[in-house]
Amino acid sequence: MYKVSAACAMEWSFQLDKALRSNNPARAVEAILQTGSRLEQWRQEPEATKSVYSIFSLVPGEDRLFANTILLRLAQAFQSGDKNIKLSVVRIFLKNIRYDRRKKNRKQKRRAFLNGRVHNHEELLRRVKDVFEAGDIESRAMALVLFGCWADFAKDSAEIRYLVLSSMVSSYVSEVKASLFAAGCFCELADDFASVVLEMLVNMMASLETLPAVRLAGASVFTRMVCSYSVSSRAYKTGVKLVSDSSDENFIIAMLVSLSKLVSKSKGLISEQVNLLLSCLGQENTLQLRVTALSILDESELPSAMQCGALQILHKILLYTLPNLPSFEMLEFAQPLAILENASQSPIMSKSLAALQVLTDVSTKLWARTESEPFAVCSSPLPSRVISLIMAQLSSLIKPLPDPCQTNSRIFQEVKSLLNLIVQLVGGHPDLGVMVLDEIGSFIQYFANLNESFVAIRQIGSSEILDFEGEKCKVFRSKLLFNIHRFVAACLQNLNEAGAITTNVFDKVRLMVEHLHHGRVFDCYTHTIYSLLLHSHLVGNIDIFCIEHPFKQELATLERASKLLSEKDNWHAYKAGIYAACQGAWITATFIFTQLMTRVQSDSCYCWFKSLVQFSHSEAKVQFSGLAKQQSVLGGSLDMNELLASLKDNLGEVGQDASGNNSEPNYRDVLLGACHNQCSSIETLERVVISRKAFCFQRWFFALRSKFLGAAGQILEVLDTSKEENFSNIIEVKNSALANLKHLQKLTQLSFRLKRLAKELDLISSSFIGMDGESSKIIAKLALNCSVLAFTAGFPLFFPNIPDYKNSRTCDREDSQQNYLSSMLLEDLLGRLLHIDREISIDLRLLLDNAVHIKKCFHRQSRNHTLKSGHEVRDILNIIRNVISTMVRLQSETNRMQNEAIIFHVTKNGLELLLDTIKKWLQMPFQIPKYFFKTRPLIGSELFAFDTDTRNQIQISVLPGFHLSLNLCLQLRNASPEFSLQLTKLYCLLHCSVSFQRSSHSERNNEQIEWDCQPWESEDMVEMNEKLFYHVTECAIKSSYGKRFRDNDMNDDQMANGFVCFEPNGKGQGFSNCVLDVSHFPVGSYRVKWYSCCIDNHGSYWSLLPLNSGPVFTVQQSHVN
Repeated sequence: MYKVSAACAMEWSFQLDKALRSNNPARAVEAILQTGSRLEQWRQEPEATKSVYSIFSLVPGEDRLFANTILLRLAQAFQSGDKNIKLSVVRIFLKNIRYDRRKKNRKQKRRAFLNGRVHNHEELLRRVKDVFEAGDIESRAMALVLFGCWADFAKDSAEIRYLVLSSMVSSYVSEVKASLFAAGCFCELADDFASVVLEMLVNMMASLETLPAVRLAGASVFTRMVCSYSVSSRAYKTGVKLVSDSSDENFIIAMLVSLSKLVSKSKGLISEQVNLLLSCLGQENTLQLRVTALSILDESELPSAMQCGALQILHKILLYTLPNLPSFEMLEFAQPLAILENASQSPIMSKSLAALQVLTDVSTKLWARTESEPFAVCSSPLPSRVISLIMAQLSSLIKPLPDPCQTNSRIFQEVKSLLNLIVQLVGGHPDLGVMVLDEIGSFIQYFANLNESFVAIRQIGSSEILDFEGEKCKVFRSKLLFNIHRFVAACLQNLNEAGAITTNVFDKVRLMVEHLHHGRVFDCYTHTIYSLLLHSHLVGNIDIFCIEHPFKQELATLERASKLLSEKDNWHAYKAGIYAACQGAWITATFIFTQLMTRVQSDSCYCWFKSLVQFSHSEAKVQFSGLAKQQSVLGGSLDMNELLASLKDNLGEVGQDASGNNSEPNYRDVLLGACHNQCSSIETLERVVISRKAFCFQRWFFALRSKFLGAAGQILEVLDTSKEENFSNIIEVKNSALANLKHLQKLTQLSFRLKRLAKELDLISSSFIGMDGESSKIIAKLALNCSVLAFTAGFPLFFPNIPDYKNSRTCDREDSQQNYLSSMLLEDLLGRLLHIDREISIDLRLLLDNAVHIKKCFHRQSRNHTLKSGHEVRDILNIIRNVISTMVRLQSETNRMQNEAIIFHVTKNGLELLLDTIKKWLQMPFQIPKYFFKTRPLIGSELFAFDTDTRNQIQISVLPGFHLSLNLCLQLRNASPEFSLQLTKLYCLLHCSVSFQRSSHSERNNEQIEWDCQPWESEDMVEMNEKLFYHVTECAIKSSYGKRFRDNDMNDDQMANGFVCFEPNGKGQGFSNCVLDVSHFPVGSYRVKWYSCCIDNHGSYWSLLPLNSGPVFTVQQSHVN
């Protein structure tokens, strides 16, 4: 358990005191700077609570005492130390105030730290004031800076206010600049002080004796006039007047920058600032004024840093103004847009990128208005014009290089930035996708033809001959084309989300790949990954008759992969195998992984590749079964047989063929065989697992896929069994009624398993913090697949008029007897479809009887689990539509039938629907998440529990009939230093039952051992995390679904639950307390299970897997004397 700053304060204070007392000034400076870092850490932690005091054995208020002592020691060091010590003290407080200004609610945070932990502000101010009065000019300036850093309480001192104001008219520039800094800090917090400073600033700027450096420092004070709107408005108007009355170019630039920053914090003044800048764009104004108004950004006299800063200001102004600007004023933006267009063609790349970023962001908002309003601001549609500008800049960056083999990392970063802008534009304007892909295809064609160009130059006797086949050239081309490949994949993803993947798009991609294949200078890895673009699940959405057969395309990809492997480039071959698996090209993935498996030397790498081969091979068989009629296209190729010869030699050891014939495959055997291979993959990985937490995601994903394939296979077993029964003779219906009911009951049970599996897929998606969005999307699709199959398999539940229907119902063990699985299935499916297709959601409700109540919690699904667009799951939605229409038709038909015929009709048609659904599902490509190939340590949580009775340090115990009171610490574990996620809340669910009683006392009761991290084997992991999720999202209060959880827990004497909320500090650590009602537990020892989650600063919900076991407590027999 990490120690919080409050628990370290005494040690920090002693260390600082010891260093300051030493005779080594360098050691004192080092200790001061270290103390500053510690204070920075401390200010990010919440105030110490009673639980913190108890856990760390602190006296209440002890942390405040030592915080006060540390700050007083720093003030004393500033008072008595030399120049370097004074400067180090100023530096740490300056760093703190800059940190506060970068954060939201900075005034509240600064006040909470300084005012909450320091009691004698007067002593701090007195020590610094002594330096101001007795020191030299430099010391006086540093003292003024400290007053500004301590503005939260220094502003309340009339004496300090006087010192700051009087220093503004000092004859020393350094003192005046420092006083202006302090005055600006005071102005942020005090209206009356800001009014006085504003008047003094006007007089200072008007005076001819004021030095230019002082003018510039005074201009920066205007950005701090934000305490109230009235002060901001007066400051802005004053600043505008100063600009109009001045002819000093540098001062005008500084004032315009300051006023723009002021306006960004007071949005009511934005329109006035726009008018000010636009008024400066006219030719009648001086050159200096037009420069400051950003009208001559192409002039070389203006420094590039200033040009980029000006563009950023214009960017903010345009974005703030465009949405609400009246149409008749929109034409005024033609001139700024022309300025931006000129700036985008600048040879200074930083300036060009800044201008293109502004144009990209503005084009979406501006072009959306031009489509509905009768005016235009440029001769061509802005988005397409911006794309042309970006492509021109990209060409100018790459094509004219005298040496195309240079590998400057800056060039690649600039290429990435330009391509990212195009991706952003395509996301907002999918109709431009064909244009973009055509431009990129031409770009690749240029490189493909580059080799022939250099050959021609060599033949005519050019004096400059470049080695285009050299290693540097290969590295350059490989990096460049890899970046372009990622860009094309991102564009296709955006087009897919918008439903804009058309045959034209596919033609452009295919032409691009052909251009690349014609180039003789590209490496095999580049050829392989570009070939896989045509196997992408995205272009797979196009009608199969409009494109070449996918297996033929995979044959071409295999040939490229074979050449790559023949070059012994194992690393790039591994990357190509990963990409193939992520694209669902399982034949290619199996081939690559099988070859690599034979080349590795370590046992751990061999097991890793063997597990990948087992998984890929099973998925390839499933893929084959879904396209059984087209297998001859692949198997009939002589080249393919040669390529797969080594693969077939290895398949015997990694899996068994489910069927030995070439006819229609036995889907049941295929799925059950694939399920067996998935289980084998888990066993293979576990051979090299040193820690039970290693490969946690990989083994869990294998397990989930195995469960899904196994459930689908068992459904087919039920279908095969039902086919053996003869339903053709109506006389036999009565004799087979019991058998039919058994089939329906079995399907209902499998439906429940699939529904739980969908929830478990939701859980794995939210349990791995930092998972990329594409991987989350793939898992969300798999969860939707599970939910759809669960809904389809549960078809008997939607026919209440089936004889003995009550006997075929299955109730969720956490649900009350009044709720049926039919409503649960619908609720789960509706929750997934609500944000994708509302029309289908409405149709789903037609299947429910009016008496059945739909719960209202599905709208609170975690952000990690939602899909943005129905185009991403078009095939799944088509299946759902077919299922709904069939079930609605069956309901209508059964209403007119007699009881004896209903069960036969529903069973026959329902089983046919189920078989048809599974066949269609087999034809959909299956992808593995990219996150699967990241093997970083699992970011989870640890829970530490302590008895609130501090006298009891040996064990946690409670007397019979009493509640258990605990102090808790919950903290993140394995978060890397670059972990950027900011947590706002931590939550924990404690769960204990009488059945958790431990029979052995071999371990100490309060010992918390490492948890065996196998969530896929836990019986209640899904249910408990679901309960925690509903509690966190407040569904436990607002809906009967969540309320039912709480009522059951409170009324059940056999179990105890507790929900706890924590406020995390900068380390992801929080403290709280909890009371568990174990008053009905018999004497004995019990281990508490626990589950946790967190909410980040984006509002996303993340489950945290427990990395240690729960605490053990003992219900002790009371001893009566």
